[in-house]
Amino acid sequence: MKLSKKVSTAGAVVALLSATVTASAVAPAAATSPVGVAAAARPMENLGRGVVAVRSGNNAVLVSWRLLGLDPDGIGFNVYRSAAGGQEVKLNSAVLTGGTNFTDSTADLTRSNSYRVRPVVNGAEQPPSGAFTLTANHAVEPVVRVPLRAGGPVKFVWVGDLDGDGEYDYVLDRQTSPQTIEAYRRDGQLLWSVNMGPNSTNQNNIEGGSSTIDVGHNDGVTVYDFDSDGRAEVAVRIANGVRFGNGTTFTNSDNNRQFIAILDGMTGAPRATAPVPADYLRDGPMYARFGVGHLDGTRPSLVAFMKNRVGNGGFNLMMGAWQFNGQTLTQQWKWLRGNQNTPDGHNTRVIDVNGDGTDEVAEIGFVLNGNGTLRYSLGPSGIVHGDRFHIAKMDPSRPGLQGYGVQQNNPSGLREYYYDAANGSIIWRHSASGTADVGRGMAGDIDPRFPGMEVWSFSGLYNAPADRLTEPDTSLRPWPQLGLWWDGDMTMELLNDGKFEKWDPNNPKPTNSLRRLLTTSTYGAVDASQSVQPTFYGDILGDWREEAVYTNASYNQLIIFTTNHPTSTRLYTLAHNPAYRNAMTLKGYMQSHHVDYFLGAGMSRPPRPNITYPGR
Repeated sequence: MKLSKKVSTAGAVVALLSATVTASAVAPAAATSPVGVAAAARPMENLGRGVVAVRSGNNAVLVSWRLLGLDPDGIGFNVYRSAAGGQEVKLNSAVLTGGTNFTDSTADLTRSNSYRVRPVVNGAEQPPSGAFTLTANHAVEPVVRVPLRAGGPVKFVWVGDLDGDGEYDYVLDRQTSPQTIEAYRRDGQLLWSVNMGPNSTNQNNIEGGSSTIDVGHNDGVTVYDFDSDGRAEVAVRIANGVRFGNGTTFTNSDNNRQFIAILDGMTGAPRATAPVPADYLRDGPMYARFGVGHLDGTRPSLVAFMKNRVGNGGFNLMMGAWQFNGQTLTQQWKWLRGNQNTPDGHNTRVIDVNGDGTDEVAEIGFVLNGNGTLRYSLGPSGIVHGDRFHIAKMDPSRPGLQGYGVQQNNPSGLREYYYDAANGSIIWRHSASGTADVGRGMAGDIDPRFPGMEVWSFSGLYNAPADRLTEPDTSLRPWPQLGLWWDGDMTMELLNDGKFEKWDPNNPKPTNSLRRLLTTSTYGAVDASQSVQPTFYGDILGDWREEAVYTNASYNQLIIFTTNHPTSTRLYTLAHNPAYRNAMTLKGYMQSHHVDYFLGAGMSRPPRPNITYPGR
């Protein structure tokens, strides 16, 4: 695999054209109203086309590329191929205006073949994208392989444009003792390594060391362009003894004191640090979950969920937000739970729940406003701790976004619930006798017979808007693990313990008998977090379908699954949807990412995202 640098497309002509992104083959001509209108456009990554090519058959290559969030209506593409470094040849006879993928069935696959695309606006070709090279005699596989240096197991991978070329690079952990963080360019070039030091050797998943990362549902790392300069930084929770990528060591006389560092994405050197508030320091160091949102609507903020244990009993919970301006890291606010009835869970979501253009911070049982004040709690409605929850546009006919969550041993017998994400009002709830730990819950459109999304745990498959079982036999529901957009139709696929699966409403099967699209172990991939998950998943290459990132068993290679299915569906890259891009920065117990419009069967054309690209 070889990749070349992005060449930016000229924007003068583009700016004159319609602002609505095309979504042909799935949508009526008119766009739906957006969830909300932001006061100002938020900065998002100035991505390239993300061209990727996989050998989809003995004599076929699927080439795929991004439609960008701010591409104009009517934009088309030409696809070019260069064999063994020779002159480029255009492959399509007419400008491509459908799905942003193309099947090349004429290549000599005994030679290396490089692919790139050129946008076409008003009949005029624009500058070319970067190229992706498929090596000679490449295996038939839906995989991109990225070499890594030898090292220990990897639990999590994060993505960000570290070098400013418009394409995603990779940051990963090493579950060694002490732990390390490594950064790689997208071609596998090692950029730097950070040693998390002696305070990362205690890796207990509840009360570990002050610089321990990525244990249990905690992480303490994320990657984003925090200062909107076109290059991503790495945020990490640190303590005494952490050695940065430039060789300097962070020191503090108190091993329990913790700080947040913003690292340069290219060097791993610290650019700024700020202390973690010490309100709960008496109970020891705090584990953290990190994410990113635009809490003021215009600038990215680092969001942190932090907990430590009080003796052998309950937990302190503190949440906070910071902004990095390129020089300093400034705390915006902190929120302490204290004795408030605000149930938390195992993953956080940062999303604009009320459509005003600013993001809120959501837990399974409460939501904070972007300024750190409590927006609402579901605790008074009988919600307690649970393992999984989702916020998405589940009902295309209802204003705003909806939430769905499951419960762990709720004394009322509550198993699952569905609510209005803007104000927390419960729309429906399902209860049963006794209590149960409902450890999984999923939301996604998998049954096109019913408008909107389905939601399910272990009580059956329900259409969320109608609160109705779509399959009367409650045992014939899929396992509620992760959703995945893969095959190009408008119902969601499923990712469950290394299996890409499809639930068929016309031939429903139980969890262990679903139609298998792909098994990751066939290609040498091994599961990571919770022994069932990839290290990362999200839309990082090609068109709007999603990639799943694993390692091999030797931990010296990233195995990135990217679709080998053509599609006529045209959607802008999910990474330019604000809700989805926020979700890509979060870990916890890994959960499905969601856009802020309804994505599924019978969908309307999504509104153009209210974003802007920062200059480089």
